[in-house]
Amino acid sequence: DSRASQTAPRRENIHCLNGHPSARAWSIERLRGIDMKATWNGALIAQSDDTVVVEGKHYFPDSSLNREYVILSDHKSSCPWKGQASYYSLIVNGETNRDAAWYYANPKPGAEMVKDRVAFWKGVKVEA
Repeated sequence: DSRASQTAPRRENIHCLNGHPSARAWSIERLRGIDMKATWNGALIAQSDDTVVVEGKHYFPDSSLNREYVILSDHKSSCPWKGQASYYSLIVNGETNRDAAWYYANPKPGAEMVKDRVAFWKGVKVEA
């Protein structure tokens, strides 16, 4: 059945950083067909069936963010192989989770798979 093959969850290994001088060898996968959700403080922050997994973190498409709960942060950090990360803070039910999400607006060569995608930490639950 062609429908089954189109809707079945798929893992696609899209890049592996073998021998990169500033990173361990990480398997990077694009997951399609597995509905992933990011939640915090009882709110759905992001949801997508197309995430990229890098260093164990799911990167959601930027378009999947529930903008009602997301504000830009002025915090920045740097990854030796992905580049400069920018952050979002979350505000849900009057509580703030500062710098709980990050993204790479202009990732370095070799890390393009995270462009226009957002990952989470600081208590944000990511699960299927």
